[in-house]
Amino acid sequence: MANTDELLAMVGSRLRAIRKQREMTLAEVGAQTGISVSTLSRLEAGRRRPTLDLLLPLAQAYRVQIEELIGAPPTGDPRIHLRPVQHRGMTFIPLSRRAGGVQAHKVVIPPGRRPPEQKTHEGYEWMYVLSGRLLLRLGDQELVLTEGEAAEFDTRVPHWFDSADPTPVEVLILFGHQGERFHLRARSVPR
Repeated sequence: MANTDELLAMVGSRLRAIRKQREMTLAEVGAQTGISVSTLSRLEAGRRRPTLDLLLPLAQAYRVQIEELIGAPPTGDPRIHLRPVQHRGMTFIPLSRRAGGVQAHKVVIPPGRRPPEQKTHEGYEWMYVLSGRLLLRLGDQELVLTEGEAAEFDTRVPHWFDSADPTPVEVLILFGHQGERFHLRARSVPR
């Protein structure tokens, strides 16, 4: 097993690699985290002990789990243990566990769950219908999405959704903060 100094050096090189992968300078990371450039430089060189106070803002800035920064060993079990959450009559099954960044959920929406009261909030949302029919109201528009259809919208637009039928609808929802738009890189095929 590696000694403490070797482990600290590995954390530093991992921090440097992630920063370079994100194409960020030490000054940019410092401005985003509030950590001085000299402290960041010493962390990356292995001359400064990484503390939780330093690693937490770095994990947020790089949008990674803290385990990735310190090189925690894998648990050996790749399964994700999903814990459904009930919210406003819907069942949300989280599919991502990253702090910040884009969040993914499978959502089961029972029919007639609530009156159509449109809400707004910061963010950007992408919805894909897995099964059933989704009634989506975006401002003055009313859309019915069927299995295999998707919608993408700025959540500052008043919106509301429900099952369009007397049966539940299953939807994959990706939600990100403002500016984190989703990009589909598929070409349409002429029919």
